[in-house]
Amino acid sequence: MTAQTPASALTITSFGYGHQPGEIAPAAHLTLDLRQHFRDPHVDPAMRELTGRDQEVITAVLSTPGIPALIAAAVAAARAFCSGPSAGPLHIAAGCVGGRHRSYVVASALGTLLADLDPAVVHLHVDRPVIRRPAPQG
Repeated sequence: MTAQTPASALTITSFGYGHQPGEIAPAAHLTLDLRQHFRDPHVDPAMRELTGRDQEVITAVLSTPGIPALIAAAVAAARAFCSGPSAGPLHIAAGCVGGRHRSYVVASALGTLLADLDPAVVHLHVDRPVIRRPAPQG
């Protein structure tokens, strides 16, 4: 399939809901909220201070059940948006609690898989401090 979208018309943003005013996602055509449904590397003390730039985090996120299928579905959705008769700029946002682990890895994977569309990949909160949260119960 040949993309009809002009170069740089695709923006993929990773972010942390905990760093957003009111915990509201940035405006996007497609928002992937990764907070509730996917294992958070943050709960592992060995990965807490790492980011999606670190191989341990990348491996943990990409091996989480459901993440590969979600990424594939988002790629298919992006291609569908971009092939429409009135294709225009497309913004995809991926968010987790802090924007350092899950959202970074998912946004990066989308950027790689959609490289032929020349996406701008923006990581809003990867370098922000870790959001301290209570330890999970159970």
